[in-house]
Amino acid sequence: MKGGDVSSISPLVSFVLGAAMATVCVLFFMSASPTRRLADISAFSSGNATSSDLRLASSDSDNGVVADGDAEVTATPAPAPAPVQAASPWGDLDEVLRRAATKDRTVIMTQINAAWTRPGSLLDLFFESFRGGEGGVARLLEHLVIVTMDPAAYQGCQAVHRHCYFLRTSNGVDYRSEKMFMSKDYLEMMWGRNRFQQTVLELGYNFLFTDVDVMWFRDPFRHISMAADIAISSDVYMGDPYSLRNFPNGGFLFVRSSAKTIDFYRAWQQGRWRFFGKHEQDVFNLIKHDMAAKLDLAIQFLDTTYISGFCQLSKDLNKICTLHANCCVGLGAKLHDLRGVLDVWRNYTAGTPQDRRAGKFQWKLPGICIH
Repeated sequence: MKGGDVSSISPLVSFVLGAAMATVCVLFFMSASPTRRLADISAFSSGNATSSDLRLASSDSDNGVVADGDAEVTATPAPAPAPVQAASPWGDLDEVLRRAATKDRTVIMTQINAAWTRPGSLLDLFFESFRGGEGGVARLLEHLVIVTMDPAAYQGCQAVHRHCYFLRTSNGVDYRSEKMFMSKDYLEMMWGRNRFQQTVLELGYNFLFTDVDVMWFRDPFRHISMAADIAISSDVYMGDPYSLRNFPNGGFLFVRSSAKTIDFYRAWQQGRWRFFGKHEQDVFNLIKHDMAAKLDLAIQFLDTTYISGFCQLSKDLNKICTLHANCCVGLGAKLHDLRGVLDVWRNYTAGTPQDRRAGKFQWKLPGICIH
């Protein structure tokens, strides 16, 4: 061959040899891990791998080993995210009590439904009595927990107060409207309230429960003995605070949390079925003798001179601390008489010290219930 012919063949031979070498390299590369490489190529080519593609592509790492070239690395699984618990829209009881409690774990509690939260209703009068009271009684609102019986009452509470709790019940009673005294729904409400009070004691809190139709004029705590396990207001007060002959009223009730008082509440709840059809106040009266002796329980009945009510009315405005619209049936009657009570109290607080000491201010009598 001539030199020119050899030079023309050399490029062709070089091209063929190069192509053959490239083909061999590709086949060798794919044979090293055929399953993974094919899956990777498929994923890249589609641009959107399916779940089956992803499972196939990770077949080399099923046991925590990831292949990357010739290296093997043990993969550390990511920790599972902590479950997020949705906050209750009604508030957590223990948290509400903790925020409201005094340093010695005492709370004041009242209970309302929607009928009592309407403008001009009992809750408005209740707040007005605190704010118009004497001796710093208004500061006690910082420790008041309002227990609501329906969503509308809860929303109404939140509009005017910091410490609100919605007490959910499973008895099927609609608590939005007024419950007539001794009706089936009324008894369910009263016994549900009693069980709730027991829960508060079990959580380790002392409480002073007050009906929302109790007007607060002065601090009543100074009349509650440190020796008392239970201090309860009186429909009829006989003169001796520790005599079990006094007639109790559960609408104003202080209980100190202890094993003794929790046992008393358990017996009280059982009394609902022993004395079926009676409300909780009557059952308290029926079990007080036996349980006070059995548990060595100190029960104080509060003097109606200071912790008063329509049943046995205190006429001395210089001494009275609270006034309960007891012995009075019907929301309208309570509102009528309590508005009159607040009118007299406003005049009293605006009076001169001489006129106040002289007793020139008296309740407007008779009312619908007050007498």
